[in-house]
Amino acid sequence: MAAEETRRRRRLSGDGGSDEEDDDCGSKGRDEWVFYRNRDDWKDVDPIAQDDGPFPVVQIAYSEKFRDVYDYFRAVVGREERSDRALVLTEDAIALNSANYTVWNYRRILLKDLKKDLHKELHYVTEVIEDHPKNYQVWHHRRVIVEWLHDPSQELEFTERILINDAKNYHAWQHRQWVIKEFQLWKGEIAYIDRLIAEDVRNNSAWNQRYFVIINTTKYTDEVLAKEFKYTKELINSTPHNESAWNYLRGIFLDREKHSYPGLVDFCEELYSQSVRSPYLLGFLVECCEDALESKDGDKSEAYEKAMKLCESLADEYDTIRSEYWKYISRSLVTKFGEKLSD
Repeated sequence: MAAEETRRRRRLSGDGGSDEEDDDCGSKGRDEWVFYRNRDDWKDVDPIAQDDGPFPVVQIAYSEKFRDVYDYFRAVVGREERSDRALVLTEDAIALNSANYTVWNYRRILLKDLKKDLHKELHYVTEVIEDHPKNYQVWHHRRVIVEWLHDPSQELEFTERILINDAKNYHAWQHRQWVIKEFQLWKGEIAYIDRLIAEDVRNNSAWNQRYFVIINTTKYTDEVLAKEFKYTKELINSTPHNESAWNYLRGIFLDREKHSYPGLVDFCEELYSQSVRSPYLLGFLVECCEDALESKDGDKSEAYEKAMKLCESLADEYDTIRSEYWKYISRSLVTKFGEKLSD
């Protein structure tokens, strides 16, 4: 790998750290690590030790290598050095702590001032992300590099590769959404989402991405809504206890009157008649009843009684872990509609 080759090239022969330090920067099994304080080309730099104050409460037990690298990093930042050796130093610091914002930020300063090849940097950060796929600072660095290059050509394939290993990696999805929206790469995304949902219907991240794409492109027009309702119905029918699909259904009808949309209540009632008692189905029916109660037309008494019974069954039998929530919803319905209907 390029990062390993870079580290190997910059290692020096001679007396270095102990065996237990060898794996900190990937030098295990190769030439012994040489501390920066023992390197001839760093003799002109006075390292700056970390100041934890006179009475540190919980002092971190840093390794000798960590102290050495970061003492020299602080010195380089302090003297505002712009050099190739400073860039190499940031790589060693990142290898020891890839979540350090200051190191990544200084690396970006060096990349710009030294006019480095950003395509090589993109390759480098790819390797770091593969080792640390849930590290915010690494993903942020990648975004900046892609912005500087104004080249998103690798990003969809790269995030797809990361998502193969972890389909719900928040950082990968966040980066993918940014790239798609920033560079208008909407084409083909729904097909990709269809494939992910077909592979795992409970992939909540994929359902979320579906909503993200549609709300930012076609919107939920009457035609799109009808199509998405049909798509979601089919998947709920196959897996009625899948919370992800129900959440998506709830989302696409957020600004619509659920109780009056053609076929929506009938679909839920049909599932109920088949003895489906998914808490997501029952909760959705409660919302349909609330919509009916807030509308100007229709029989409010029937909707009210139905909602109260559903809340009771959810609290006592089908969603007991959220029993107090459903009791709260029941009390809210009484307060909001009970007195009016009893008049």
